[in-house]
Amino acid sequence: MTILCVIGARGGSQGLPGKNIKQLLGKPLIVWTIESALAVPEIDRVVVSTDSKEIANIAIQTGADVPFMRPESLSGSDVGKFDVWKHALNTCEKFYNEKYEIFVDLDCTNPLRDVTDVSNTIKQLRESRERGVDTVFTVCKARKNPYFNLVEADKSGAMRISKSIVPTIIRRQDAPKVYEHVASIYAILPNHLFKRDHLLSGHAEGYDIGTDKSLDIDSEFDFQLVEYLMKKKHGLL
Repeated sequence: MTILCVIGARGGSQGLPGKNIKQLLGKPLIVWTIESALAVPEIDRVVVSTDSKEIANIAIQTGADVPFMRPESLSGSDVGKFDVWKHALNTCEKFYNEKYEIFVDLDCTNPLRDVTDVSNTIKQLRESRERGVDTVFTVCKARKNPYFNLVEADKSGAMRISKSIVPTIIRRQDAPKVYEHVASIYAILPNHLFKRDHLLSGHAEGYDIGTDKSLDIDSEFDFQLVEYLMKKKHGLL
């Protein structure tokens, strides 16, 4: 039983064209995640799932495996992660003729994570699966709270608090704790992955990665923010 890490990277991107191979501090963006995955001691195999030959070549040169090209049916912007994960897991099991203890996905648009964050996510899943946990994924404390300062319009257009409880929350400190889903690290038990169709359809728990490592890239503005934080992290400022 080994741990499989899959890094998904489509060739197309609507928010920031070519973002997965956009140069970040002298490296294509995906390279940061591949190198991080290869440095995680718990991970036995690093695979890139892509529909792009250019991304595949960069992945292989960096040290990852590309045992298959992602089919067109799973390469559109409307395809959910779960279908891509199932395809990658099933294909790798057949290609390498092996079963996996844990399936790990690393989002290549978040290079801010540390190797220890990946190890800790895996450790949390290993230690909690006996009580029924089948998934651990990255979260951070939410910057805004739906019980206090997130609002939405009702049918008349009037703004109302998104989640109301009694008594009404009038201080941020009194609001229930809520977390943001951070697109960075996912550790999943393979049997759960094959049986479910959504991240939260089983017993998923969060690993708090912290707000300073929670940003992922989906626009030019996001890229500029992450580039600044990467420069700061690597002592280039």
